Amino acid sequence: MKLLKTLVFLALVGVAMAAAAIWGGVYNVGADDPHWSATYRVLEVARTRSISVRAADIQVPDLSDAELIRNGAGNYSAMCVTCHLSPDAEETELSVGLYPRPPRWDALGKVDPREAFWVLKHGIKASGMPAWGKSMDDRYLWGMVAFMQQFPSMTAAQYSAQVAASDGHSHGGGETDVGGGDPHAGHDGKNAERSSFEPVDDPMAPAGDDRPADEHDSEDDHHH
Repeated sequence: MKLLKTLVFLALVGVAMAAAAIWGGVYNVGADDPHWSATYRVLEVARTRSISVRAADIQVPDLSDAELIRNGAGNYSAMCVTCHLSPDAEETELSVGLYPRPPRWDALGKVDPREAFWVLKHGIKASGMPAWGKSMDDRYLWGMVAFMQQFPSMTAAQYSAQVAASDGHSHGGGETDVGGGDPHAGHDGKNAERSSFEPVDDPMAPAGDDRPADEHDSEDDHHH
C-alpha cells in the first residue's frame, strides 16, 4: 500500500512538473531547433508504424498505366516539387526551412506504394505534409504515386518531358494556380486520353462536343 501511494505521488509530481514546463514555455517549438535525438527516434518509430499499420490493407491499382503516370506528373509538379524537389530542381526555401526536412524526390521513389498513397491522402501531423485527400479523389492520388514510382530511373530530361506532356494541375475541380512549377495550371484536361484506371463517370474522361447549344446554332447559320 505504501508503494502504491509513493508511485501515485511521483506520478502527480511528474504531471505537475510537465504542466509547469508547458505553461512556462520551456519547450521550444521553433522549426530551427531540432528535437532531442531520443525524441526524434520515438517520433520516427511512431510515424513509421502508424503509416504501416493503416496502409497495410490498401489495394494498389496498376501503377504502370501510362495515363495515370502522365496525370500524376502534372499534379506532382504543381503540388509536391516545391518541398520534395525533382531531378531538375535545386533546394527551395520550403525544402530547407521545414522541420523535419521533407524527403527528397529520390527517396519518394523507394516508398511502398500503399504507404505513399496513405500519406498523400491523410497527410502527417506537425510535419508540413498536407492531407491532399481533402481536395483530390483517390485516382488522382494514385497518379502521383504512379509517377513517383518512376523516380529511381528518371533523369532530369525525362522528368521535364513527363511534366510538359501532362495536363498540369488537374484533378477534377478545385485546382488552384498559385504560380508554382505548373506549366499547364488551369488546364481542364478535356482532350486527354482516358486512363484504364478511371471509372466511366471520371471528370477527366473526354467530354466530346460539349459546346453550348447557341454555338451550334450560330455555326449552322453560318453554313446556311
